[in-house]
Amino acid sequence: MGVSLSKGQNVVLNQDGTPLADVTVGLGWDARPAGGADFDLDASAVVCGPDQRVLSDAHFVFYNNLTSPDGAVRHTGDNLTGEGDGDDEQILVDLDRLGEQTGQVVFTVSIHDAEARGQNFGQVEDAYIRVVDNLTGREMCRYELSYDAAGETAMVFGALYRRGGEWKFRAIGQGYATGLAGIATDYGVNVG
Repeated sequence: MGVSLSKGQNVVLNQDGTPLADVTVGLGWDARPAGGADFDLDASAVVCGPDQRVLSDAHFVFYNNLTSPDGAVRHTGDNLTGEGDGDDEQILVDLDRLGEQTGQVVFTVSIHDAEARGQNFGQVEDAYIRVVDNLTGREMCRYELSYDAAGETAMVFGALYRRGGEWKFRAIGQGYATGLAGIATDYGVNVG
C-alpha cells in the first residue's frame, strides 16, 4: 500500500526513481443508508495549464466527454449506482502524452442532480481517491476524505502535477455547494 495522505499533503509518486508512464486514478465512495433516491456520483478531470485554468473546454473530461483531445486523460465510464467494492469510477492518465503546457490534472467528484434529490456529501462516507501505477499495479498514494461535508454537492479531491521532472499528487478536499458547474466555472470551463 502506498502513502496515506492528509488534506493539503503532497507526495512524489515515483519516489523510488522508477519511470512512471501511466496511472489510474480511482475514486470510490459509499452512500449512507438513508432511503430515497440512489446516489449517482460522477468523477471528472480538468486538464489545466500553468495558470490553473482548463486548457480548453475539451480538456474537461467527464461522463459526456470521456477523452481529452490528446488522448492523455480517459474516463472509463459512468457508474450510476456506486454499487460494489473498489473504485466506483476510474480515470486513466498517460503521463507521457500530457503536453508541456499541462500544469496539473485536477480530479473532482460531484453528486448528479443533488439539489433535486436533496443529496450532499454529508450523506456520503468512505470517499477516497487513489493513484495506481499501471505498470506495476502498485497503489502509490491514497487520500480518504475524512470530514463531514453537509451542504456540499461537489468536491475537488486532488491534483496530479509535475515539478522538476517528478510527478506529484496533492490531496485537496475542497467542497463546493454549487455542484460540478461551480468547479468547472472556477477552472475556466465554459458551462453555458
